[in-house]
Amino acid sequence: MYINYNMDQLILPMDLETMIPEHHVSRTIHQQVEAIPEIDIQKWQTAEGRPSYHPKMMLKVILYAYSQGVTSGRKIASMTQENIPMMWLAGQQTPSYRTINRARISPHFDILLKNMFVSFHTFALKQQLISGEKMYVDGTKIEANANKYSFVWRKSSERFHANLQEKISAFYEEMKQQVALDI
Repeated sequence: MYINYNMDQLILPMDLETMIPEHHVSRTIHQQVEAIPEIDIQKWQTAEGRPSYHPKMMLKVILYAYSQGVTSGRKIASMTQENIPMMWLAGQQTPSYRTINRARISPHFDILLKNMFVSFHTFALKQQLISGEKMYVDGTKIEANANKYSFVWRKSSERFHANLQEKISAFYEEMKQQVALDI
């Protein structure tokens, strides 16, 4: 005897939200983006051309893709058709890779994404999803055994913190340039 398998029958529930775990990162992204005031979003509205995708939806899609380590516009577009949390965040809409890349290089979107980066970090600290106690920088060498050279001076860590902030800004700009080349 086999478990019933019928691809031609409608299966309930049709609401994708019920398929996403309660503490999934997509729910956090949804909460954060929905907290953006509508006044900030209305700046984007134009009466010209075809109706565009909602900026909040595009922001959710891009932030979720980045949280999963996906930066390619084509892969993000593919995720909107194949990934259940992404389908939920997109409202089952499927923007093309060109639309996604154009949104990412938009000056309005750049300002909004930078603000979201800061507010998401603050939100994660307040919700204790991350702790601000430790900082990790790629290329850092840490000795395995404790000895007289394994400690870190306070001034040194403060200098590294300033360098980390510069690296984050540089990484953001580099990522933005890479997106512009993908188009």
